[in-house]
Amino acid sequence: MTDWSHLRDFRVVRLNARLSPVSPLEARLYDRYGLRPILAEANSVAELIPVLADCDALFAVSVTLPAPVIASLHRCKLISRLGNGTDKIDVAEATRRGILVTNVPYFCVDEMADHAMGLLLMLARRIPQMSRYMLAGAYPQARAESLQLRRVSHCVLGIVGFGASGQALAKRARACGMRVLATRKRMASRDEADALGVELVDFETVLTESDYVSLHLPLSGETYHLIDAAALRRMRHGACLINTSRGALVDEMALVDALRDGHLAGAGLDTFHGIDIFAENPERPAHPLAQLDNVILTPHVSGLSIQAAAEVTTTGVTNLVTVLSGHWPIADNIVNRGVTPWAPLSDYDPALLAA
Repeated sequence: MTDWSHLRDFRVVRLNARLSPVSPLEARLYDRYGLRPILAEANSVAELIPVLADCDALFAVSVTLPAPVIASLHRCKLISRLGNGTDKIDVAEATRRGILVTNVPYFCVDEMADHAMGLLLMLARRIPQMSRYMLAGAYPQARAESLQLRRVSHCVLGIVGFGASGQALAKRARACGMRVLATRKRMASRDEADALGVELVDFETVLTESDYVSLHLPLSGETYHLIDAAALRRMRHGACLINTSRGALVDEMALVDALRDGHLAGAGLDTFHGIDIFAENPERPAHPLAQLDNVILTPHVSGLSIQAAAEVTTTGVTNLVTVLSGHWPIADNIVNRGVTPWAPLSDYDPALLAA
């Protein structure tokens, strides 16, 4: 049985401790490996630097870690992201300083696909509008919504970003009889697309031929406001936009305009740029998206389930345990694969955690 007592000597900080409290499973994993992380809720640069001083590793849930913070990490070996996206972490700065950044890349593939498909079906059946009318006792108006319904199997789904969650969504849409288009991604071969019954096309074709466009991309300089006013105008009249990835992929005010003037029939959004769903003292959102009756909003939960939470916690903790034990983690979990760690690491050892 592996002796984990050496891990007690490391200073580990667990951020977002109030926003995302430590779960019972996470606490059990800390006990198993002898970790005693410092629990902290710090968000600004001024707050983060003293909290992270002299840490050997840190856990990050949703905190932003810009270059000045990472530059202050003089002995940190690892930033373990308890999740997937790393756009809030200056990965380039971490790489320059020999700090490994890890994540949990596939923990919520099914959940994101389920959520996107659920938003699509709710938009297609105009369920939010009917529900609002029903709750107001306006039954004739609720029934009148049915006059605008279209059979889902006669519609086209366009997927922008054909990675794991995009492919999982394609399976669900094909099961509903939809024609599915997708923008090509290097990890998805044409053979894989053919096996799913998906047509790989360019971005322009997805916009112009799809009744529903679903985004499955990371946020980067290239994808920021990818869906801008021009892209929205190229979408088919009466189409719907679905975003379960990152809010800033979409120019939200341009989307408001396209929804208000009727060019788009609706939107299903789980992630936002202009609505702070993690605010400590939330108020009713004043953002125009929240005022439209053809928009479905959910609070950045497309990746959540009991099973996903267990997987992200277990993998995030074991990434940290592996690195602090002197080994590389599983390659798929390394965000900055070109990093040269300032503290040399041995090859990944699957037996390490199996003991």
